[in-house]
Amino acid sequence: MHRYIYFTVFMSGMTALAAEFAASRLLGNVFGTSNIVWASIIGLILIYLTFGYFIGGRWADKSPFPKTMFAIIAWAAFSLGIVPFISGPVLRAAASAFDALQLGILGGSFAAVLVLLIIPITLMGMVSPFAIRILMEDAHQAGNISGNVYAISTAGSFLGTFVPTLIFIPLFGTTRTFLLFSAILLVVALVGIYLSAKRAVLPYLLLVLALIVLAIWGLNSRIKSTPGQVYETESAYNYIEVIKAGEFTYLRLNDGQGVHSEYHPTQLFFGGPWEQFLVAPFFNSPPFPTNQVKRIAIVGLAAGTTARQATAIYGAIPIDGFEIDPKIVDVGRKYFGMTMPNLNAIVTDGRWGLDHSPYKYSLIAVDAYRPPYIPPHLTTQEFFKIAYDHLEENGTLAINVGRAPGDRRLIDDLAATIGSVFPSIYVMDIPNTFNSIIYATKKPTTVENLTSNMIALSSDTNTHPLLLQAGTTAMTNLQQVFAGGLVFTDDLAPIEWITNDMVLKFLLGGGIKDLQ
Repeated sequence: MHRYIYFTVFMSGMTALAAEFAASRLLGNVFGTSNIVWASIIGLILIYLTFGYFIGGRWADKSPFPKTMFAIIAWAAFSLGIVPFISGPVLRAAASAFDALQLGILGGSFAAVLVLLIIPITLMGMVSPFAIRILMEDAHQAGNISGNVYAISTAGSFLGTFVPTLIFIPLFGTTRTFLLFSAILLVVALVGIYLSAKRAVLPYLLLVLALIVLAIWGLNSRIKSTPGQVYETESAYNYIEVIKAGEFTYLRLNDGQGVHSEYHPTQLFFGGPWEQFLVAPFFNSPPFPTNQVKRIAIVGLAAGTTARQATAIYGAIPIDGFEIDPKIVDVGRKYFGMTMPNLNAIVTDGRWGLDHSPYKYSLIAVDAYRPPYIPPHLTTQEFFKIAYDHLEENGTLAINVGRAPGDRRLIDDLAATIGSVFPSIYVMDIPNTFNSIIYATKKPTTVENLTSNMIALSSDTNTHPLLLQAGTTAMTNLQQVFAGGLVFTDDLAPIEWITNDMVLKFLLGGGIKDLQ
């Protein structure tokens, strides 16, 4: 029995961490994956475990029997299995509230889902003190036994950190991951009850039946019920949703705030950031014909909107698209016409991929920022030095940056950071959006170059209309570049601090009215 108790401690530790990561995906589908969400999940789970340690220690002294411990684990497993089904309607309501920015419903839903975890996590927190009390036969072994229990529990937690994220959630989805770990822990509990008190296991078989019924009833429900949804899935990195509205197809990720790719079978101009990247090379000295653009890199390929537009403007030049999520690449090929033979979709982290690329580029487009979820390692002086080194002599950099009304701190800081590496910086605000494009040129340039190049291109019948339209938008929406700003480095890049503050001030300062 002692060995089986140690095994149980391992499985309980694994399940507790698996529940934490599955909960992060459950919430991330609606509320995103910012550090605020992670802090809430980790903080509350630690509190729940604290409750479990405290209550479990007192309970174990009153009833130091394996049957009691395994009964607690059985109920922990069952309550964990019902979490995704109970939270489903709450999260769907939250998704609708997020789209409409109804903050009362949004906050209530967030709290409700986290509260749902209090029962299974608290019950799992009781396992270690129970195990120590049951295994304790000699007071002189107290240190050794408690050390073994916590070491084995932590080893299980280590496994629970990677297995759901890398295997189960991408393969089976969040709901099935909850069910799978619930079933594993329930089997462990039932075997333990049988070993300690054979017939006592019979009533607990009803928990197995209840989970089976719940799974049959609830597994076919969608994660979100967005109007026009034609596809949804979960990957190791994102909740992915494809929506159709007429002939337009949109890619949305996680909380659904923002469109990450757009597709139309005949239309190429979408009034978004994608086409504006392609203006960057024309800040170089005129004349600068389109055939001087030889190769393009896109950091944050998504479903390939920019790559498709670049192919239309520049022809079938090589395009290296770095995208960390392989399922997004699959979605791009299936729903967004991302089948251009000149596009090399590279599934890897954008900074690593660019740093290890053997090529130099005419244009590097960075479209991997999703406020408030901006990867810090893609905002630093060191990253922009990598970009600088991978540009041709006339190469240019363009990045898509979010902002809030009246708050340009992120743009100013990124412009300062890029300006510490590149000699010339330009900023344009995309009309009717909260996005700006920062352009940087490897050679010193002037804004007049863009005007001269666009005038020359407009008289060339071979120039694609999309480029002229994007160029006109860029010229008429250029902004003054702020002279100050913080330079981000790999050592200090307080992105979360800035973006969280921007979002909170926007929402609490009446910014919602600006969106309605």
